[in-house]
Amino acid sequence: MLDEAYIDFGGESAVKLINDYPNLLVIQTLSKSRSLAGLRVGMVFGQEDLIEGLERVKNSFNSYTLDQIALAGAKAALEDEDYFRETCRNVIRTREWTVKQLEELGCSVIESKANFVMVTHPAIRTKRLFEELREQGILVRYFAQSRIGNYLRVSIGTGEEMKQFIDSVRKIGGII
Repeated sequence: MLDEAYIDFGGESAVKLINDYPNLLVIQTLSKSRSLAGLRVGMVFGQEDLIEGLERVKNSFNSYTLDQIALAGAKAALEDEDYFRETCRNVIRTREWTVKQLEELGCSVIESKANFVMVTHPAIRTKRLFEELREQGILVRYFAQSRIGNYLRVSIGTGEEMKQFIDSVRKIGGII
């Protein structure tokens, strides 16, 4: 099973491989690039027998059953290709700008093809940066775990939101 939750922000889908690999399921969500997080709608692509197996057992473990509103929202989102493409372009453009700004501040940013980046500051401890951003009303995610404890997860917002984020990082770092 391959999760492609962020595929629309610059990756290459593996859906084309399902005919070559009969045991491959590719799952995608409408939560990210289609802006439907609250509806909990997704899609799965795979060989017919795998899909049939999922259909057979889905109600025994799926706590997110789809109602008519969710189905209507999903249908409308899939039909509005222009909005979808523009949303993806905006996220990619804003992500690239944000990464450039962070790197100019000396930060390390893990390459991302998602709607978020993982960033660490060279001189400011991650937890302190997280707390000071929070005090300024800027919400990012901090996970005090071994492999990512030195990184913040920063979701890509609007251009203005990301400018405020960068300005705050500059201020916290004593650059402004």
